[in-house]
Amino acid sequence: MNSWLAKNLNIKTFVGLFALIMLISLAVSCREDGGDTGTEASGSAEVSGNAQAIADARGLTPADIEAALKTYTPSGTHDDYIMFASGGHSGQIYVIGMPSMRIIKTIAVFTPEPWQGYGYGAEGTMEVLAGGNIDGSNITWGDTHHPALSETGGDYDGEFVFINDKANGRVAVIDLKDFETKQIVKNPLALGDHGGTFVTPDTEWLIEGGQYGSPLGWEYASIADYQEDYRGMVTFWKFDRASGRILEDQSFAIELPPYWQDLCDAGKLVSDGWVFCNSFNTEMATGGVEDGEPPFEAGASQNDMDYMHVFNLDKAVEVAQSGNTIEVRGFPVIPLDTAVAEELLYFVPEPKSPHGVDVTPDGAYMVVSGKLDPHVSVYSFEKMQDAIAAGGFEFDTYGVPILAFDDVVEVQIEVGLGPLHTQFDDKGYAYTSLFLEPSVARWTLGGSFSDLHEEEDWTLVHKTPVQYNVGHIAAAEGDTVSPDGQYLVSMNKWAIDRFNNVGPLLPQNFQLLDIGAPGTTMPVIYDLPIPDGEPHYAQIIRADKLSPWEVYPEIGWNPHTGEIDENVVQLGEERIERNGNQVEIWMTAVRSHFTPEHVEIKQGDHVIWHITNVERAYDATHGFSIPYYNINLSIEPGEATTFEFDATEDGVFAYYCTEFCSALHLEMTGYMMIEPNE
Repeated sequence: MNSWLAKNLNIKTFVGLFALIMLISLAVSCREDGGDTGTEASGSAEVSGNAQAIADARGLTPADIEAALKTYTPSGTHDDYIMFASGGHSGQIYVIGMPSMRIIKTIAVFTPEPWQGYGYGAEGTMEVLAGGNIDGSNITWGDTHHPALSETGGDYDGEFVFINDKANGRVAVIDLKDFETKQIVKNPLALGDHGGTFVTPDTEWLIEGGQYGSPLGWEYASIADYQEDYRGMVTFWKFDRASGRILEDQSFAIELPPYWQDLCDAGKLVSDGWVFCNSFNTEMATGGVEDGEPPFEAGASQNDMDYMHVFNLDKAVEVAQSGNTIEVRGFPVIPLDTAVAEELLYFVPEPKSPHGVDVTPDGAYMVVSGKLDPHVSVYSFEKMQDAIAAGGFEFDTYGVPILAFDDVVEVQIEVGLGPLHTQFDDKGYAYTSLFLEPSVARWTLGGSFSDLHEEEDWTLVHKTPVQYNVGHIAAAEGDTVSPDGQYLVSMNKWAIDRFNNVGPLLPQNFQLLDIGAPGTTMPVIYDLPIPDGEPHYAQIIRADKLSPWEVYPEIGWNPHTGEIDENVVQLGEERIERNGNQVEIWMTAVRSHFTPEHVEIKQGDHVIWHITNVERAYDATHGFSIPYYNINLSIEPGEATTFEFDATEDGVFAYYCTEFCSALHLEMTGYMMIEPNE
């Protein structure tokens, strides 16, 4: 053990502390005399008695106990950090406390979620989900990849979080006042994306990189005409903080060669106004193993170098606003030849098959890793600007200027096998995930960070093995202008032997590393199984930057319009009105009843139903469900909501509150009686 605790405390002291804070979630009873209580567990290890006996019975080492002390968060104690992690194929976002690694909430985004009533009748959520439909096709699943917290001056501000859907080319906006999705926009240029979402330092723009080359607007073109008819793209979505919405009519895209664009990062401080994106498959391989052609994984890995895309975003905005664009499905696109002529796009060679570009906290360097190269390559923004000013470029097939590798690279550092993503701390270190080893590598930054560490600049100093096959990593505020350090999460694709066997489909594994300990060690201090595949990326914010509401500001609040709903129902205003074959209900919910409790309608009626939760107490949520008609709502304190349906089936339908809201919860019910249509 290299930490102060390990050097200065013995095993008995460790287990004493372990017991005092009730470390394990079992009934540990510590006696002052240290004697045995005589109580034994039904399993193989003793779970109550003195602390030393428990440690011995469970085989706990000093390292185990130190890790537990660092992560144990007593009941009622809040976490210091909150991690927003992609939910992968669930289409959602996980909210995870740190260091406890407790999953606190799932934010419903691209996929209906029944507990929150998201996509099960409530007018607001149905409209949000409909925003992501594709040409009339209802899309009810997503593959969330890269959450991005809103920033002010390059620092997280805790107001919004954004995330992309790789499977369907969509971007979502979540308001952190109530942790609810407010908007989903469908990219009109492509059916899928990967390189979203990333924000500029003041969240003026959301960056959505593409992925697989295709005809813009997904029109048909033969794969034989790939180089002529297929293209890549990057989209810049204009975000309006006041309304909390993407402004689609002020957004634009840039046409790119049909390389496969990947992840992006926005410049900051000295590089503010520029954007950097990876690409791979500069070979423009088209696969076709069924026809005897090389498979994609071989064909797309032939070149020694792929291209980092370097965008002058400020110049691109000027070009887009001047109208120097074409339209694809009604969306403005800066043509590739215009991007070249206006000098807003450059290429930089990067080691082949890169996956991620990460800008250092001072904005001076761009870090790139090629999965098939054991180095991280560090590029200098200043050298890029010098090379652009000097001119004398070579050009790719499509006429894009290429900056010479030796002119812009600052240093290459050998870190290990399969490097992927990099994060930063407040002590002058960078951290890179190594998929093939699998480990997390710690190395020193140079430049303005030289005085923060004792080791030589640009040097590998330590590796920590992780379990297993790490992809993304996330450090506390680790991609901002002022990282916090302290914690890093390794997001591992495999779990194998880490948890109980639950069949062939295993969980993913998020491992918490302590990167705040003195010296160069970064021990793994917690394993968290994630039961949804395949989560990708996360961002970690200080909890005190978040200021969500406890209840909605006023009774009758509509979470999707941000104001009092026009159909708010106050106590005493409940009613049912008929207009022809349309029936409209105004209902209140309060512990422990709905008013009205009887709703009589006729088969064939169109029903419009308004419910207001008139509670003002913290956590006084009510649910509402109607069987057969697929209605299921969650109505938070103060919220007003509306749903509609056609009464196609006659009968008696009991509606009830789905949240255990009071001692008389079971009595919070009512009857909807639909008279048969004779």
